[in-house]
Amino acid sequence: MSDLWAGQREQRRRAAEPLAVRMRPRTLEEFVGQQHFLGPGQLLRRMLEADRLTSVIFYGPPGTGKTTLAELIARYTQRQFERGNAAAIGVKDVREVLDRAIRRLEDHGQRTIFFLDEIHRFNRAQQDVLLGDVERGVITLIGATTENPFFAVNAPLVSRSQIFQFQPLTEEEIRTIVRRAATDQERGFGQLNLQITDEALAHWATICDGDGRRALMALEIAVLSSLAQTGGAGADTGGHAATPPGIPLESPAASPAIVIDLAVAEQSIQAKAIVYDGTGDEHYDAASALIKSMRGSDPDAAVYWLARMLVAGEDPRFIARRIAILASEDIGNADPRAIELASAAFQITERVGMPECQLTLAQAVIYMATAPKSNASAKAIWAAMSDVRENRTVPVPRHLRDGHYQGAARLGHAQGYQYPHEAAGGFVDQDYLGVEKRYYEPTDRGYEQRIAQYLAWVQQMRQAGQ
Repeated sequence: MSDLWAGQREQRRRAAEPLAVRMRPRTLEEFVGQQHFLGPGQLLRRMLEADRLTSVIFYGPPGTGKTTLAELIARYTQRQFERGNAAAIGVKDVREVLDRAIRRLEDHGQRTIFFLDEIHRFNRAQQDVLLGDVERGVITLIGATTENPFFAVNAPLVSRSQIFQFQPLTEEEIRTIVRRAATDQERGFGQLNLQITDEALAHWATICDGDGRRALMALEIAVLSSLAQTGGAGADTGGHAATPPGIPLESPAASPAIVIDLAVAEQSIQAKAIVYDGTGDEHYDAASALIKSMRGSDPDAAVYWLARMLVAGEDPRFIARRIAILASEDIGNADPRAIELASAAFQITERVGMPECQLTLAQAVIYMATAPKSNASAKAIWAAMSDVRENRTVPVPRHLRDGHYQGAARLGHAQGYQYPHEAAGGFVDQDYLGVEKRYYEPTDRGYEQRIAQYLAWVQQMRQAGQ
């Protein structure tokens, strides 16, 4: 009787589990994605096969398998699995985990994996408690975070860990996960007469944006809501599966077909949410991609990254500032109009705001991407700033000093200065720096080609005057 009761409890527990939980891979071979470090011959796989797993940090977006992989690693290495959330545990909890790990190691020789979700929320005191036992190998720490660990996790913990960056799942990997859940007879919907159209599958693969959990949630909503509408077995009044995992009592051939088409798929998942932290990695990475696309003369890529930032809610004034900086740093005098357009775009953005300023920003971004490029002006000021900071200060030559005050003549200031406008061609050969130095080297691109020609003429005039 007790076995029957236990079986019923287990059945109810399984029935309450979301599809994404039920469909978690049971072996490394079932795991989908992250083959750049988990595939055959890759670093993490080699560490596991050699039984040389050290503490690691899993870093990447939600729904890419960080928690699942940690559990699989514990199962593969036959280590005890302890888990916690850095936002919810304190030093006392950490010490208890460590004490259990030590007893387990001493009594049975079994090692422990401590999976710590949201490790970026771990404070310094908690990290100090962990460091010693992590270093001695008493526990193997697996930290998971959506934040860049090099910014969000303390350096001592990072230095003791291997960093594995998770990538969003590809569309084909999402399709694999959905198909597996749709056909799995034990944990998924394989006992249903379920038909998913290619259009529905493609929609989920795109809209979930690499998040496998969202795709499985969409599948579960689509199936259970369809069951509820048809009154099919496996759906109770609460909209949950009455028998794990919500499958009919009759065979798939006998049960009515459940067709998930594009319309059902669209109604089963929210519009794509852009993963974007205005102060974190996504903010800086997207800004970097925008700047590098403009610098690289790719207007299509540049306008895409602009759209990505605007849709995610980026401050358009931040974007306008970056455009203005690029206009001087990467275009400069190859196209002097670029800085004028950047200035106008910044003013319009400030005065008009979203959504209208998206048009102005797009125009500015495309102009910058298609303008001739030169960083000669930027290199000139960088070199001059370096000389000013690191070398002996050059005094202002006496003939260039201010001569507009009483007593300047007695000091010899401004004496000998030649006014260029009084000379033929508007140029006179005189010393303006006091030392031989060349900072500005114009390119042969855009308007700078004309600047280079003018400077070549100036050099000829200097040589003729010698």
